[in-house]
Amino acid sequence: MPVLPVLPAVPVLSVYIWRMSQLTTVLFDLDGTIIDSVRLIIDSYHHTLRTHGLPARTDDQWLAGIGTPLRVQFADWADDPGIEPMIQTYRDYNLAHHDTRVSAYPGIVDTILGIRAAGFRTGLVTSKKRSGAERGLRIAGLMGTMEVVVGEDDVEHPKPHPEPVFKALDHLGVSAGEAIYVGDSVHDMRSGRAAGVRTAAVLWGPFARAHLEPAAPDYWLERPDPLLQLARELGQMM
Repeated sequence: MPVLPVLPAVPVLSVYIWRMSQLTTVLFDLDGTIIDSVRLIIDSYHHTLRTHGLPARTDDQWLAGIGTPLRVQFADWADDPGIEPMIQTYRDYNLAHHDTRVSAYPGIVDTILGIRAAGFRTGLVTSKKRSGAERGLRIAGLMGTMEVVVGEDDVEHPKPHPEPVFKALDHLGVSAGEAIYVGDSVHDMRSGRAAGVRTAAVLWGPFARAHLEPAAPDYWLERPDPLLQLARELGQMM
């Protein structure tokens, strides 16, 4: 199925600015977009609650918060047992299983390498800590392909706030009108939209189109490979 644009729910002036700008930069989310790690993430949450003797939550409850930092996910237990012990339990389990349970989605590595070869700049904007994000890139065989990595520990306000996207743009020295943010969650889409960049929602991750539609992404991607074609088309707009 071809890439399908949707009408952007942003001010007309903003739409005009980025539609008249040549794309130079592709920013990516990590989990659910580049690497298939969502089952491990959910299992890590379940393990954390069991370890601390807390009532279980469903997969869907955890899934709703994927794309936000651990501090947000564990906010209900800030007083007892405390966020820090829960984060440590989560990370111990997650890292112990990470390298055997995480892999790149089919086609995404070749797409990113093709985007780089076509001359586009690339960056990673994730709610993971930088060290975890770099580990994910290594497992995917993509170390060295991102000019900037913005993690949860690099910002004061995580997604869906626009600060992570702003930080990546600032590091690269590019304007919002030159960039597109590719992600799998409503938090990605809202962060990108608030930062003024184009947004593309991927449908090979954990979320269906109906879940993502309220965030009004500018483009839909059912497979990774049409992203290279889209980038080339948007890169020839001027």
